[in-house]
Parts: sequence; C-alpha cells; structure tokens
Amino acid sequence: MQFPDKTAIKSHTITILPRYSETDQAGVIHHTVYPVWFEMGRTELLRINGLAYSQLEKAGTFFVVADLTVKYRRPAFYDEQLHLTTSLTKNTTARVEHTYQLIRPSSGLLLVEGTTILACVDTEGKPRRMPEFMYPAK
Repeated sequence: MQFPDKTAIKSHTITILPRYSETDQAGVIHHTVYPVWFEMGRTELLRINGLAYSQLEKAGTFFVVADLTVKYRRPAFYDEQLHLTTSLTKNTTARVEHTYQLIRPSSGLLLVEGTTILACVDTEGKPRRMPEFMYPAK
C-alpha cells in the first residue's frame, strides 16, 4: 500500500447541494445532517492529500469521533449551493482535530461552524499512535 510521505494540504473546501431528504418540512436543513457533511469534508481533505479511509483501515488505522461540536448560526436551505471548508487544526500522537465552516457563497454568510476530535485506534478499538505520514508537512 502506497502512502504519501506527509500530508501537505491542511484545508479544503467542498461544494454541497442539500437534498430534499436532508430537510425538515419547511425546507430547512435538519440539524442532524451537519455532522454527516463534516465527515464528507474530512474524507475529501484526506483524499486531496492522497489518502483514503479505506486504505488506512486496511493498514489497521481507524479514526473514531471522540468529540463533536456544532454551532448553528443561520439556517441552510434545500437546493442552495453551500461551501464547506474543513481545516486540520491540531495533530497529536493519537488525535486529530478539525474545524468546519459552512458558508452561503452567494452572500458570504457563515451558517454553521463546528469542530471534531478524532481518536486514532487499532482494529480492536484500542488507542494507537497515529502513522507518521499523517502529520502535516511543516
């Protein structure tokens, strides 16, 4: 399995177009959807760094959410284009922290922001040291 020497990209933005199934009856994005979008952002940040969760898992490295915060500032709506920026903000030997900002690009308004802390675990769910290549290049 080929892994990069180091992760180089610390921030990445994806475009989200909310689906009808992600809304309540008023067309507002349901509060439970944002953590799913955060995971999409983390997945794409890994991917742009040349990694995939599936590769890491095959190599015995798993990440579990240890902490999640979401601050709802303004509602997002069905079928409006949104930009989610995911940033790697902190790495330790066994944890990684990300921050998220969901923006309405048509107005520049910050709609939602959040954080996650992921713990690095082995195949049995026990804490393990993060692979060296997971540390961003300095």
